[in-house]
Amino acid sequence: MGALDSMAGWEGGRAGAAVFPDGSIERFGDTRRPFELASITKLYSAMATLVAHEEGTLDLDTPIGDAGHTAADLLAHSGGVAPDERRWMAPPSTRRIYSTAAYEILADALAEAAGMPFAHYAKEAVTAPLDLPTMRLDGSPGAGAIGSVEDLIGLSAAWRAPLLVDGSTLDRATSPHRADLAGVVPGFGRYEPNPWGLGPEIRGDKQPHWTSPVNHPRTFGHFGRTGTMLWIDPVADTTVIALSDQGFGPWATTAWPVLSSEVLAVARRG
Repeated sequence: MGALDSMAGWEGGRAGAAVFPDGSIERFGDTRRPFELASITKLYSAMATLVAHEEGTLDLDTPIGDAGHTAADLLAHSGGVAPDERRWMAPPSTRRIYSTAAYEILADALAEAAGMPFAHYAKEAVTAPLDLPTMRLDGSPGAGAIGSVEDLIGLSAAWRAPLLVDGSTLDRATSPHRADLAGVVPGFGRYEPNPWGLGPEIRGDKQPHWTSPVNHPRTFGHFGRTGTMLWIDPVADTTVIALSDQGFGPWATTAWPVLSSEVLAVARRG
């Protein structure tokens, strides 16, 4: 029995991988096929922003524009930006409002500071050094990337270990930003608190959730409306990537936790 066997029962095209503590990787399906990544794009754009912070191009803590939000707030959905429109629904740092538009505001600020389009900056900062063969930004910096499982194995490596940024920056990005804020995880519900890092959602004590009930609270990652998900459990030292072309729906709220539990069971058996 493989850790990814339950993916065989999913409809449509799908591909996945599990990265275990010993560095071994189990793969399922065509892991070189590009998929629409939807909101997993935020992990890609966030990593580019972390690189920009370390290069001195865009500081995480300097306010952007007149609204008072910082790059860190935009990455962690605490900037008060509406979900899909560039308008403000709340003052910064008061609510966790999940926002793809916030990433578009952030990308524009980074592009202006860098003097180049955001997609080009991300390619130079993330795609090229990690050698992601099919990864590309084909739309919104919050939801428009296209990539394969192999691309995400490479990207997740930079979230697991300080390959592109210093360890202190990575620790900050994978820890809760404004930890006490409440808010909604789309498709799952409202949580008080709803911890989020600088890009990745952090599991915390959320229940129900799209990861396994036995994932550690420090688990972080993202899922997307196209039926894609990626999580990293730093305590179990395990990563799961699952891509599909079956849009997010009730199937995912069952299938993803089952897959996650099966992978962790294999990881813990060693």
